[in-house]
Formats: sequence, C-alpha cells, structure tokens
Amino acid sequence: MSNIGHGSLPGITGLVLVRHGESEGNIAATLARETGAHVINVPARDADVGLSETGREQALALGRLLAGVPEAGRSAVWSSPYARARQTAELAVQTGGWREQIRLDERLRDRELGILDMLTSAGVEARLPEEARRRSWLGKFYYRPPGGESWADVVLRLRSLLADLDREHPGEEVLVVCHDALIVLFRYILQGLTEAEVLDIAATTGVLNASVSRFVRPGGAGAWELESFNMADHLAEQGVAVTEHSGDANVHPR
Repeated sequence: MSNIGHGSLPGITGLVLVRHGESEGNIAATLARETGAHVINVPARDADVGLSETGREQALALGRLLAGVPEAGRSAVWSSPYARARQTAELAVQTGGWREQIRLDERLRDRELGILDMLTSAGVEARLPEEARRRSWLGKFYYRPPGGESWADVVLRLRSLLADLDREHPGEEVLVVCHDALIVLFRYILQGLTEAEVLDIAATTGVLNASVSRFVRPGGAGAWELESFNMADHLAEQGVAVTEHSGDANVHPR
C-alpha cells in the first residue's frame, strides 16, 4: 500500500449511506402527528421496532440494486444494531447476493431522545412545556433532552466511527445502513457544514426510507465530494412505494 501525502496512510475512498426501510415506528409517529396525539403508539422499545411490510419491500428493492454491483466492487457493510436498520441490511445483502458479513455498531444507532421518547411535538408542548421552550431556544443541534442526546453528541460518535472505518478499510468503500438524522449529520461532518447549514437541510429535506446517498474521496484522503443524496430511483423503478416519514421541521433556534 502506498503512502499519501506526508507519510499518512489512506482512509476509505467512498461512503454509501442508506436509511432503513419504513418501520412500524415511522407509521405510528406519522399517524400520531396527523391526529394530534401526544404519545406515539409504538409496539416495542426503539431499538426493537422492526420494518413494516412496505419497509421489507423497500429493503428487497435495495437488494436488487446491490445485485447489480460487480463482485469486485462490493464493499464492507456496517449497520446500526436497531432492528429496522439491521433488517434492512440483512434483507438487502441477502437479496443482492453479497457475501460480506454485516458489522453492527452501536455508534450508528438513532439519536437517544431520553425524556422525550415516544412523545410527539404536541405531547412535549403539553406535558413538558419547560423542555419545549428550552428545545425551541437552543435549536435541534445543541438541545439535549434529559437522558438523551443532542445532535452535537451524535456527531461525536460518528467522528469516532469514521476514524475506525479509515483504519479498518483503507482504500475501500463502505456501505452504512442507519437512520435519517445520522445521514444528515454525516453531511455536516464530511462537508464541513455550519450549524445553520445542517439545520437548513434538516428543515427542508426529508431523508427517504431505503434511499441511497454517496460520498467519494479518491485516494482516501483530502476533501469529500457528495456524489448523490437521498436517491430512491431504485424504489420507483421497481414499483415499490417511496416513503419519507420526516421528523419535526422546526429545528432552528428561536
């Protein structure tokens, strides 16, 4: 392996980010928001909520997309250990005929919501008005609910993960299956965005279920380039429903 620059070894050359397929939790959260409910009726703890039937179809469609990747171009696969992401990765890899073993890593889990877990925005306003005011004042990037994480906290674990990917897969591309907020925060890190810029993305763009985003960095060093973002053509082309299920768009500090 040749050295790059001042004796430094290359890191990964590509990062493919996939949001998990539609989950039972996505459906429950959207229904709760639409009906004005305070509590999201999910069937299990967040880590154990699995894919909906549509989510499974999306994962299979993703797998058929992966089947078109030549064997020489197939990459390492890392996934959030949460059921909806793990199931997406397993179904896609199996359907695509990939032999790569899926690496589960807790740093890819969804953001911890702490005291706000299972509450809609209306529920937070009604039941925890002081937290609602604090969240509004600080904005989504820096607000940390009691027992939970801010987006800045999530960024720390993603930086740690990226360092491990560089060390373990130098000169390779890595496929990562995770959650919508994490995909936006990968953009924050890799593109060097500001708080305002990443919140603008979060406020205006919903990451689609089973969508694919790709960063490239030829040579494994230097600046990253966002080659594609939030692509779901593989779903539409296969007649599979395209779903969004975005979070609250009120993310800026007020």
